[in-house]
Amino acid sequence: MKKYSKLITMDSFFETRNQVLGQWSTGAQVDFEKSVEYHHKIPDNKNFSKVLVEADKENNTLIQPRAGVALLDEHIELLKYLESKGEADLLPTTIDSYTRHNRYEEAQAGIVESRKEKRSLLNGFPAVNHGVEACRKVCESVNRPIQVRHGTPDARLLAEITIAGGFTSFEGGGISYNIPYSKKNLLEKTIHDWQYVDRLVGLYAENGVHINREPFGPLTGTLVPPCISHSVAIIESILAAEQGVKNITVGYGQGGNLTQDVSAMYTLRKLTEEYLHLFGFDNVEVSTVFHQWMGGFPEDEAKAFGVISWGATAAALSKATKVIVKSPHESQGIPTKEANAAGLLATRQIIDMLKEQIIPATNEVQIEMDEICRETRSILKSIIEIGKGDIAAGAIRGFEAGLIDVPFAPSKFNRGKVLPLRDDDGAIRFLDFGQLPFDKDIKDFHKEKYEKRGRTENREPNFQMVIDDVYAISKGRLVGRPRRGGE
Repeated sequence: MKKYSKLITMDSFFETRNQVLGQWSTGAQVDFEKSVEYHHKIPDNKNFSKVLVEADKENNTLIQPRAGVALLDEHIELLKYLESKGEADLLPTTIDSYTRHNRYEEAQAGIVESRKEKRSLLNGFPAVNHGVEACRKVCESVNRPIQVRHGTPDARLLAEITIAGGFTSFEGGGISYNIPYSKKNLLEKTIHDWQYVDRLVGLYAENGVHINREPFGPLTGTLVPPCISHSVAIIESILAAEQGVKNITVGYGQGGNLTQDVSAMYTLRKLTEEYLHLFGFDNVEVSTVFHQWMGGFPEDEAKAFGVISWGATAAALSKATKVIVKSPHESQGIPTKEANAAGLLATRQIIDMLKEQIIPATNEVQIEMDEICRETRSILKSIIEIGKGDIAAGAIRGFEAGLIDVPFAPSKFNRGKVLPLRDDDGAIRFLDFGQLPFDKDIKDFHKEKYEKRGRTENREPNFQMVIDDVYAISKGRLVGRPRRGGE
């Protein structure tokens, strides 16, 4: 297999760049030198990297929603509303599904139809079609930093246009925007395409412009054990750093058990910095993001606010740099701006109330932290070994061998053999390890945890338990207990 983990040469990058910018007419609007000049004029309060660094220094947890609509003026209106009425510290631009699949002609048709109907017929903002100047208009319309959030396996043109357009943060990665999102995209190709994105960000960094990069932490958002999401985040962080990225935010999706969630967040930064140092990257700024519950939500708004507030609590107590906020309309589809703002305000209240509070370093927290570190290091050790030190090759081979395996992912390049479930306290454990490179001690730890739940519920831990856990929160519980009598 070809060696991937090396800095992309300038000749190779610019040869590819001509093809990338030629995918859609707005690619001709990108001028790298002028874009660098534009970024140097962006004030610090609108620079994602600088705001994150400051938040870490001040021990603040920032709040950020998801949001995006098809038309320029309506998108600006939406962001202004979330900034003023929702009190968002950081703003998003969520990209539409057509753009995520590089279907720009259909995105253009969606813009035209949205104008006719005077409402968004796309589920996000088609930034490639709107082009560089429109993106700059978005960024100049608000006083907060804006991040591009999407889900795109090949995000090269999107990155070129949005970064030239003044966005200072770009989410995603070759693994986290492939394995959980698509079925047939070659991992080898998506890692290669995202190395282009990271090299682009690296070139900006070489010119004094630090664009924040954020691997997508929650993955499938369904019972993902911390060691799996940690491993992907760390691999993508190393891949980004190899191409010159200097500011990285690693994320984790809420599991629901407070001890495990806090332990996961504590270990995420520690392990990311540990492995960046191992690969020789000591000058990368690392921050963290906690994603509120990514699974099914209750239909009742009051109950949905309960889920949101629990996620806000975990984010605050784990001292995340930022938290991605859900809305009380989560079970109904795309939220209104009012619902989005309501989720933000509920989260703001919790964050502010808990700012001075910490989770004591209890024995339970330490045990959980030690276990997460042990499992994550086991996976990464195998990835590094199978790749012979090349982290990209190791990731590709590791997924082939099942050394890393994302639960419930659609990709055919993911083994899909691991099976997670909750233990008696609601923490996420492994029922089936697939081919994960765990020793007997790790396996015994998990077996003891799920067998205790089996005794509590008087049933054998099996796939039905997993199904019950997947739907539990939407039905008002964390652990999918069997219903008895008239419950």
